Amino acid sequence: MKDNDLLAKHGDLGTFIIHVQHRQNSSWQGCITWMETNKTVSFRSVWEMIKLIAGALDTVSEQEGGGEPHWSEDET
Repeated sequence: MKDNDLLAKHGDLGTFIIHVQHRQNSSWQGCITWMETNKTVSFRSVWEMIKLIAGALDTVSEQEGGGEPHWSEDET
């Protein structure tokens, strides 16, 4: 899929771009960008990536009652 086609698609609760940089120890390492906040964080395993996405979606639910997204930006 071309980048422009990919960027045109958005999820209902959130849109994430996952960049897998390495595949070691039966898992992925890379970075994930949350498109709605334009923040990027690194992850060291698929489990950590899933927890980041779940935390972001929990933040979206909290925002309905007021609140601010709290993903830490990656320094890389």
